Amino acid sequence: MSHNPSDGQAAPKLRIFFPNLDGLRFFCFLSVFLYHSFATDYADIRSTGLYYWVKNVIAANGNLGVNFFFVLSGFLITYLLLAEKERFGTIKVGNFYIRRILRIWPLFYFCVFFGFVIFPWLKTALGQVPAETAHLGCYLTFLNNFDFIRHGLPDASVLGILWSVAIEEQFYLFWPLLLYLCPPRYYGYLFSSIILFSFGFRYYHAENWLVLEMHTLACISDMTVGALAALLAYRSKHFLELVTQTPKWAILLLYMLTLGAYLYRQELFYHGPLLLAADRLLMSVLFAWIILEQNFSTHSLFKLSRFRLISKLGTYTYGLYCLHMIGILVTAKVLARLGWNKNVYQVIFLEGILSLLITIGLALLSFHLFERRFLKFKDKFARITKYKT
Repeated sequence: MSHNPSDGQAAPKLRIFFPNLDGLRFFCFLSVFLYHSFATDYADIRSTGLYYWVKNVIAANGNLGVNFFFVLSGFLITYLLLAEKERFGTIKVGNFYIRRILRIWPLFYFCVFFGFVIFPWLKTALGQVPAETAHLGCYLTFLNNFDFIRHGLPDASVLGILWSVAIEEQFYLFWPLLLYLCPPRYYGYLFSSIILFSFGFRYYHAENWLVLEMHTLACISDMTVGALAALLAYRSKHFLELVTQTPKWAILLLYMLTLGAYLYRQELFYHGPLLLAADRLLMSVLFAWIILEQNFSTHSLFKLSRFRLISKLGTYTYGLYCLHMIGILVTAKVLARLGWNKNVYQVIFLEGILSLLITIGLALLSFHLFERRFLKFKDKFARITKYKT
């Protein structure tokens, strides 16, 4: 992390950059991508040991990548807002909204247009009947996670993954306002209260899986755990020293615990309302520690910024996430037409690798030909910028 203190009355832009977060973002996306991949209609493929191992062990809990995304957002947004408030004495909430609009809205609304207009047109052209249950108004107003809970999975798969973007936008709407209005000395109490409230909400709704996974009040503890980690790292020298000096054996244990919880989530937590409510909280704490370890530890087993390709791909994560269902759908349709989806190796390797490559291609095109046109205006509304060391 790079952090330049103020050196003049003009208060030039603060520069903060966490070089290892892009790599974490890519692995979050990859987790979700694997979770959504490898669909097949052939029972003989589903009955093979390789398919079971990949689909029901390795990728079974890949939706936790979204949880990790939420923790990352809470950490980074809160750290930057804390720095802005300390440096400049206040938070420009309006500028924050403009930056988020420029980053999120263009691609989100393209996906909404694709889902409600292009996708049903393609289905009709292919001789199929569109059967969309999603409500356009909810998608136009970033309330589509509630629409998903009420009506189930949309017909257009590209719409089905946008529920998490809606929750992110809802978080971005109220979070800077909270930090703007609340005295900084009460932030710890505020964050802890939100985490406890979210835990109670999940406990009360433990029997409804869609609510547990997609309701804003169930998910908000993920962002807030990330925010609490940012608060402790930013303000507590003792806490930061604890993270910085964490020994290698403890770091190894941290990653092993996280991997074990990732692979065996259902076996560990799907046992009654208390454990179901604790699931998100415990996973988000592990994810927050990984974020802190990657950013601040001096005894890391590895730093993701050293893996340049992974870190580079991580800068396109938003496009990768929003467009990956299109990549998977296109690949599945093409391979089915060619008859190259009839054995387990074709489904796992050929289809998996090809759909990932197509998704990366779509994300690169989206970023450089579309999103970048809006992103170039972001720094005009930023008091904090990032740079690489």
